[in-house]
Amino acid sequence: MKKSLGAKTIVYPTPVFIVGTYDKNGKPNAMNVAWGGLCCSSPPCVAISLRKATYTYGNVVERKSFTINIPSEAHVKEADHFGIASGSKEDKFSATGLTPVKSDLVDAPYIKEFPLILECRLKQTVEIGLHIQFIGEIVDVKIEESALGEGGIPDIKKIKPFLYAPEIRAYYGIGECLGKAFSIGKQL
Repeated sequence: MKKSLGAKTIVYPTPVFIVGTYDKNGKPNAMNVAWGGLCCSSPPCVAISLRKATYTYGNVVERKSFTINIPSEAHVKEADHFGIASGSKEDKFSATGLTPVKSDLVDAPYIKEFPLILECRLKQTVEIGLHIQFIGEIVDVKIEESALGEGGIPDIKKIKPFLYAPEIRAYYGIGECLGKAFSIGKQL
């Protein structure tokens, strides 16, 4: 039997995206954003949802670009700090010891120490309610060579991303591979 929980923001998995932006003075900032995901394959796009009250919201509106930085499990504390502190009150890069790198393609920084980066140009903005959804066209994906697997494909076990459980406010690592997509179902 299923139990109704009501209308809630629960979905699994929920990604941990660290969104990189510059403010109007060129100061780099990063924010932990769980409301997001891929939203289009052609052109390749990703969506993130932010409240207007956030510092990052103003930065995206001002600069029309952002980066999505995928942290590895080794940086869970730093990633969490990016969601606790406000960039309007603190230099989060100094606090975490991480390094902002100026993108050559978009007007936003990415995080040197994180293995996977999506550089995005703002394509569309959608007002939903409390949150505003920013759709960014992915203009480049950067990955640490050490995180590549066979055939130059990103290897999830080498990237070691982690997930967010919104209802209990906890982070989890990824598990083992259960089977190949678009293949394992053929056994039925």
